[in-house]
Amino acid sequence: MNDEALNMSIRKFLKTVGVNSQLAIEKAVRKAIAEGKLKGDESFPAAMTLTVGRLAIDVKFDGEIRLE
Repeated sequence: MNDEALNMSIRKFLKTVGVNSQLAIEKAVRKAIAEGKLKGDESFPAAMTLTVGRLAIDVKFDGEIRLE
């Protein structure tokens, strides 16, 4: 196993997940505000699940999204 290759591929994957997740959340928040479903000053829970089937990884991460 090449530790450097492993590290770089994990970082690349997490960067892709992070950037795309942020864009998806921002788009959904803007849409919800435009549709009147959110006022723009709320906070709400968020969760993300990391699954790597071949490694039997299934981990849930909980957090909070705050608009103000």
